[in-house]
Amino acid sequence: MINFNAQKPGMISLLKRLVEIESPSHDKAAVDRVGALVAEECRRLGAQVEIHPQAGTGDHVLARFPKPRPLSQGKRGKSGILLLSHMDTVFPLGTLEKMPFCEKGDKIFGPGVLDMKGGIIIALTTLAALRETGSLLPRPISALFTSDEEIGSCTSRALIEGLAKGSVLVLVLESGLPNGAVKTWRKGVGDFTVRVKGRAAHAGGDHEKGRNAIEELAHQVLVIQKLTDYEKGTTLNVGMIRGGTATNVVPAEAMAEVDLRVMQPSEAERILARLHALKPVLEGTSIEVTGELNRPPMPFDERMKATFERAKEIAVKRGISLQAGGSGGASDANFVAPLGIPVLDGLGAIGEGYHSEREYILTDSLPERALLLAALLCEW
Repeated sequence: MINFNAQKPGMISLLKRLVEIESPSHDKAAVDRVGALVAEECRRLGAQVEIHPQAGTGDHVLARFPKPRPLSQGKRGKSGILLLSHMDTVFPLGTLEKMPFCEKGDKIFGPGVLDMKGGIIIALTTLAALRETGSLLPRPISALFTSDEEIGSCTSRALIEGLAKGSVLVLVLESGLPNGAVKTWRKGVGDFTVRVKGRAAHAGGDHEKGRNAIEELAHQVLVIQKLTDYEKGTTLNVGMIRGGTATNVVPAEAMAEVDLRVMQPSEAERILARLHALKPVLEGTSIEVTGELNRPPMPFDERMKATFERAKEIAVKRGISLQAGGSGGASDANFVAPLGIPVLDGLGAIGEGYHSEREYILTDSLPERALLLAALLCEW
């Protein structure tokens, strides 16, 4: 068994290097600087590295680690394991000045340390340790490091799905839950815009000739919010509203931004149908709904239950008590689940406060998760 606790100083050192290369999603040059470091580390480990260039976002980095021994005849075809990580963060350049990388007690703080540069370090360290100890991996490993997960994975989705289809297992290095559980379910996420058009008029002299778009939107907001069904795990949140030009003008236009979260594919279909069937209440107004389900749900179905139970059996051999949990947030694992490929998420560092100035990881979770990842790679 590899002693990953001995690897902890090196993990912290490399994590510091990654965190101090700030990488907001919309800054291609910044994300590419992280990509260059990741690619360098993968090449050092003997991987064949492919760079997938992007015009508006950072380039994606794919590292392929060949299998050191042949598979048995019955394991040919879909034979590899895919590791998924993302290099972009939600923090703008300059965040380090007020939120520097630092160690305090049993925690490490810094922008992106939890979401998800800690996960990248766990993947790289695990692969390095397995190589250095001569561990015989039964399957080839591919590690994909993407650049746009925080903004919807628009340029990486096809690559993720294509690689997943050729894999027997996909492991996602997003952060684990605070109690150490892996994520075996995630809600699907959709973003929608509701635009209302009315008729402008002077609010004093011609009020009756106007058609108030904000008033119409208010009716629609109530309808949309009532589509929430907590028992089914479905939530709709009207999070932003804009409209009007001045207080003395009947507003001709108004719009609302809606966040949708669903647990089951059937719920997504139901909500989409209801949103596109919205009808105006006020005569002389019109409604337009645009948007889509950006990420499909990852339900805790029979396939996921079987995947988790197998991982749990592997973990217990290493003295790890694995728990299952889930999240209302989404990740790139959401793209894999509908393909029918076994996937486990939340194998990265453990901590709290992601996307905030409080973001941290528990330092000991770095070697602990590396041990778990190594077990899955060696025994799956």
